[in-house]
Amino acid sequence: MKETILSYDDLLEMLDSLLREPEEFWNTFYLDREKRVPFFANKPDENLVSYYERKLTDTKNVLELGCGPGRNAIYFAEKGAEVDAVDLSEESLRWAEERAEERGVAVNFIRSNIFELPIKNNTYDMVYDSGCFHHIAPHRRMQYIEMIQKALKPGGHFAITCFVQGGELGGSDITDWEVYRSRSLNGGLGFTEEKIRTIFKDFEEIEIRKMKDVGGDEEVFGVPALWTALFRKK
Repeated sequence: MKETILSYDDLLEMLDSLLREPEEFWNTFYLDREKRVPFFANKPDENLVSYYERKLTDTKNVLELGCGPGRNAIYFAEKGAEVDAVDLSEESLRWAEERAEERGVAVNFIRSNIFELPIKNNTYDMVYDSGCFHHIAPHRRMQYIEMIQKALKPGGHFAITCFVQGGELGGSDITDWEVYRSRSLNGGLGFTEEKIRTIFKDFEEIEIRKMKDVGGDEEVFGVPALWTALFRKK
């Protein structure tokens, strides 16, 4: 019965096996902390900081998906939020925990596949995703949206940063169908403003824009090769 598809979950698991980067890939990716990776900088996203400055959101309970080394989770915690921050990589979470300890804040770091995370209904004021979504294969997209809808309280916010299609950091311009023809996300899917708006049409749109280009001496992270978007649960 091995490799027999008997349920929708079996189908998803089979498709995952064709496309998903293994856990060891991400552990290796985060092992060299001196690597010239822009988002390794220990700074929060400029758009996230702007949401607080413009009073677009007031968060007490946060879920971060794909938190990496913890830079945004730590910022939320410094703003007084209780934060559950999830990542698949044990190595990235080790780094994140060290950073949180250095900053003197408490974050609940969770090692898990985001689709295996037990989530209670209406738990969070904010679900934040900085760089996870463009590594999500199209067959998991509906489940991703359902997870966010379930996690958020009524009126809660969902914010995302993801690759600009054809951007300098990546952003493959292949179609969803081509993902399966080539059996690859080509390093991460790229998006247009229209596609982001269409995918998240069941949320109330507050803002979609490109991330601001921020210099290395600033206290926030910003590169124009990423989209930023903020939505509200209807």
